[in-house]
Amino acid sequence: MADLTRAFSGFSTDDVPAARAFYADVLGLDVSEENGMLFLRFESGHEVLVYPKGPAHQPAGYTVLNFPVEDVPGTVAELRERGVVFEKYAGTPTETDDDFVFRGGGPLIAWFTDPGGNVLSVIEAS
Repeated sequence: MADLTRAFSGFSTDDVPAARAFYADVLGLDVSEENGMLFLRFESGHEVLVYPKGPAHQPAGYTVLNFPVEDVPGTVAELRERGVVFEKYAGTPTETDDDFVFRGGGPLIAWFTDPGGNVLSVIEAS
């Protein structure tokens, strides 16, 4: 029987060096590069593949990676100091406040994008 228990997710980028700098230097993640692709490695043992797609790259229209944190507003402030730009959603069901945090029910969450335009979030840890 096929062993499908070691799955991992991935998403594309149009600029591997920019993605590497963002994930490693700005976010401080453990990033390795193999065969022109990036592997984001997490304390939990999970990995996420970031692969090049060049000019055909289309950023995901949904959140591809969520970072659970204890203090969403504090993390947003810290990441903004590192140059991360957070999304400001106004007049939508996911409207964010002046701190770029959605507080409309459920866990606190704030969204930002990577250099390839893929949507990421910091979300209140449960």
